[in-house]
Amino acid sequence: MTESDHLNNLDSTDLKILLELIRDPRIQIAELSDSLGVARNTAQSRVRRLLRAGVLRSGGREVDLEAVGYDVVAFVTIEVSHRELDGVVGALRMIPQVLEVHEISGRGDVWCRVVATDTHNLQAALRQVLRIKGVIRTETVLALHTHIPYRTEPLISGLAKASTAGQHGQAKSSRTGGEGADG
Repeated sequence: MTESDHLNNLDSTDLKILLELIRDPRIQIAELSDSLGVARNTAQSRVRRLLRAGVLRSGGREVDLEAVGYDVVAFVTIEVSHRELDGVVGALRMIPQVLEVHEISGRGDVWCRVVATDTHNLQAALRQVLRIKGVIRTETVLALHTHIPYRTEPLISGLAKASTAGQHGQAKSSRTGGEGADG
């Protein structure tokens, strides 16, 4: 099954499930079925199908945008008239293809990640950006391939290891009378 096949096989119930999971990643299947007005078994089987199809990534709460047709990723650096920065950020928030916005140092003032279904869709989004009051110029770089997707596990794993090592050190210290104990 190709990426476009996933998009063609998603019906309104599938899209509503994805939207609910985005809005509340901790939602339980029973709550999901209630909010959508479908049977619990229907909700469960739909979520499983979305996982098998790769539309939902492992863990079942993150949507793979490429699998639903947004396979063009661009990074846009925007130079902004500083008096208009808040307005630019507010306007960017209204463009659905803009996934994230960061105020940056260095060349440019704002960086954003934009997705699109194809280059024509990307061009339309970029034109919207250029029409925003206060945008001076943009520079767009296309992502050709994602080698390491957004991740947090290595950071949290490192913190967990450090925390465990710290607890072991504290336990050892308390068994030996602690550091700096008079003896």
